[in-house]
Amino acid sequence: MTCNNSSHPSSSEGTNINYRSVDVAIGVLIFSTFPVALLLNGVAGWVSLHLRSTSTFIVYLKNLVASDLLMTLTYPLLAASKLPGAAVGLQMFACRYSDVVFYTSLYTSIALMGLISLDRFFKIVRPCGKAFGQNLTFSLVSSTIVWLVLFGGTAIPTMVLTNQSPDHDAEDLCMSMKGPIAISFHKYVIFFMELFFWLLLVLIVFCYFCITVKVLKSFRTSGSSNSQGKKKTKLRVFSVLLVFSVCFVPLHVARIPFTEHEVVADKTCSAVWLNAVHNFVLWLSTTNACLDPLLYIYLCREYREKLLHMMTASGICTTFHSD
Repeated sequence: MTCNNSSHPSSSEGTNINYRSVDVAIGVLIFSTFPVALLLNGVAGWVSLHLRSTSTFIVYLKNLVASDLLMTLTYPLLAASKLPGAAVGLQMFACRYSDVVFYTSLYTSIALMGLISLDRFFKIVRPCGKAFGQNLTFSLVSSTIVWLVLFGGTAIPTMVLTNQSPDHDAEDLCMSMKGPIAISFHKYVIFFMELFFWLLLVLIVFCYFCITVKVLKSFRTSGSSNSQGKKKTKLRVFSVLLVFSVCFVPLHVARIPFTEHEVVADKTCSAVWLNAVHNFVLWLSTTNACLDPLLYIYLCREYREKLLHMMTASGICTTFHSD
């Protein structure tokens, strides 16, 4: 990668080319992800509307589908605003509204995945009937709190505070739309979300570790030699952790140093590399919207059966139905 240590990449043709090529590549990747994510989440939304909220898991699943679908709808604007030559009006709208919705929906999905993990922990490791954390009221209230806190506490204030006239000559148009208070709020939100993510990751790993130990212990206690069942349990746990780790961990490893460069408007050579890495892991996070619907099929029997029933009723899956 061609780069120099100039504080302004506009003074380096090589650096400009790097920024443009990275933005074009990421824009194309996000555009390519959009139709797949829209199809899968559209189907997931269609199925979830026909599922009765008879369990806490279904309540969390429906909210997760809604957040993933909302996030998916922001992909075209997210991609278009990154392309070289994008209209200033489009970039301003993305900075103030659609990008904010994207990130807030992303963290809503992360929080709901944490609630799903906790729900499975209660049901498998600490089965207490209708005890705390295992009733519909708790799931409805906790899901509502997640939406209110994240959108009311971060998204709306960010939209309100991003109200400055943009500096067209600034390297980062979004940051030029923020006053001192907005920049400070932006920084604190990033740090809060970073801490929130890592704590949630620890919780999810703990929950699924306990679930795996509990299920394997039950196999040993019953004297079962069902190796297929043990393998299936491990694969389910591994698939959730794999999707969560691949989609979200890289973004949060890169997020803090990227924000530091962003806030202080550092445009040195290292910032060019950091921008490229951040954009790539940002695209990785968008693939979560494609992978979550596949996890629903793999992990949720009610969802799988309802999807098969609806496909059969519509004539899409007649061959499979006849087997």
